[in-house]
Amino acid sequence: MGGGLIGMLSAHELALAGMQVTLLERGRAGQESSWAGGGILSPLYPWRYPDAVTELAQWGQARYRALAESLHEQSGIDPEWQQSGLLMLDVAEQAEATAWAERYGTTLEVLAGSAIQHCEPAVGGHHGAALWMPEVAQIRNPRLLAALRNVLEQLGVVFEEQVEVLALQHQGGRISGVETSQGRYRAGRVVIASGAWSRKLLDDPRYLVAVEPVRGQMLLYKGAPGLLKAIVMSGGHYAIPRRDGHILVGSTLEYVGFDKSTTQAAADALRQVAEQLVPALADVEVVRHWAGLRPGSAAGIPYIGKHPEIDGLYVNTGHFRNGVVLGPASARLLADLLLGRASEFDSSLYAIER
Repeated sequence: MGGGLIGMLSAHELALAGMQVTLLERGRAGQESSWAGGGILSPLYPWRYPDAVTELAQWGQARYRALAESLHEQSGIDPEWQQSGLLMLDVAEQAEATAWAERYGTTLEVLAGSAIQHCEPAVGGHHGAALWMPEVAQIRNPRLLAALRNVLEQLGVVFEEQVEVLALQHQGGRISGVETSQGRYRAGRVVIASGAWSRKLLDDPRYLVAVEPVRGQMLLYKGAPGLLKAIVMSGGHYAIPRRDGHILVGSTLEYVGFDKSTTQAAADALRQVAEQLVPALADVEVVRHWAGLRPGSAAGIPYIGKHPEIDGLYVNTGHFRNGVVLGPASARLLADLLLGRASEFDSSLYAIER
């Protein structure tokens, strides 16, 4: 249930293991937060996250290039994985960041003065220190979704779009399927991977996953290729350069329920952010402004695992701002649990009842 990146990656793991998989999507597959985000393959300020997030992120980071290349080869669609590096201009926690990097074996450098300009000339003059993580990569998430869908269809995964799940069907502690706007679908196993909408599908108050919609607005600039080379961050906002010269600037963090509308106030604020990060963007056209709804969760730790009381019901949701980077590991853990395989992850960290 859910045709975003988490649902698709979960379907990919299960289909490769020989399962027959149907994806039910209330709208169009891959068009919610999976499409709307920036595709940075790292949590922002990663040392601020719990170990449970870092473990999933690092597993995915080590495998994303191979995943992108495999999907490209099979689908003919290039997800555009590229190692851009992440330059953070406003970080006061140098000691914490350095200690975290040493603990996890991650390259992190403290830059100052001309070294910042040398790393990314487009940032202009910057006073003070910056942190540079050269290993951080990005992926063009709309292209990743398109490639993944193509491969899933080759594997026989069925996409059912414009199908809203209304209720779970279970009896005697066992799942039997779901009731939808298009009728009943029977299944021996059901996975809730519905992002910000997941909480609505679990009607047992004892096991409600604490997931809520958090709106994020983005701007897209169309510049010349090479105007910006690195991902640049300051004050929680970022600019992400694509190969073709597009630059994404984001993002807001708004608790406004299921409202996906865009606002002029956010557009103005993001324009100001963009020009502070990359002064040359003052003369570059904004070609798009959109919003998406992230599945917010406490500390950004997703819920992955089986329902404590309904056999055959599983969840994979609540990835907040890091669904793209956490997705491959989350899908692997979900498949391990569903298929009864040994897992290299501590599943208790992500359990519903935690």
